[in-house]
Amino acid sequence: MGTRPKRFADKESWPVEQVDKQEGRDASAMAVDDPWYDATASGRGEEAAVGAPGGGRPDAVPRQRVHSAAEIYLEVQRSPAFQEVRRRYRRFVFPATLAFLLWYLAYVVAATAAPGLMGRPVAGAVNVAMVAGLAQFLTTFLLTWAYARHARLRRDRAALELRWDTQEMTRGVVQP
Repeated sequence: MGTRPKRFADKESWPVEQVDKQEGRDASAMAVDDPWYDATASGRGEEAAVGAPGGGRPDAVPRQRVHSAAEIYLEVQRSPAFQEVRRRYRRFVFPATLAFLLWYLAYVVAATAAPGLMGRPVAGAVNVAMVAGLAQFLTTFLLTWAYARHARLRRDRAALELRWDTQEMTRGVVQP
């Protein structure tokens, strides 16, 4: 690299073109490649190169070129693969939420309507209300574990496939 002229003594004002010219390169001839744009780096390009959209998966989002990102997202939302992920999510979340809320309301109602039952000693100073309250915490942790397990086993892979398909469809679409 050449020496800096006095007028470009600070690094921030040193123009890149000046450096390139001093090193004998033309600034406009330098190619800027985006290494993250390579389709084959993610392993998704090989499937598309085979010719079958979605790598032969029957529930894949069709790969037709759509003009805007909004239309692409609506197309993905209407796809059978997306609907299946949503169905799996709802089949777990709604019953689990209902069961947990009923269990919580039963605890609150029992604490207010049956103080004799909740105040009954279980072991020493520990009564039924304390055991039920600790069971609420245990239930919360078990529900969290069950949700994470359900997501990992039944939804994550399909959601990741949808994400890859959506990214391939939106590649090159300019966001407004």
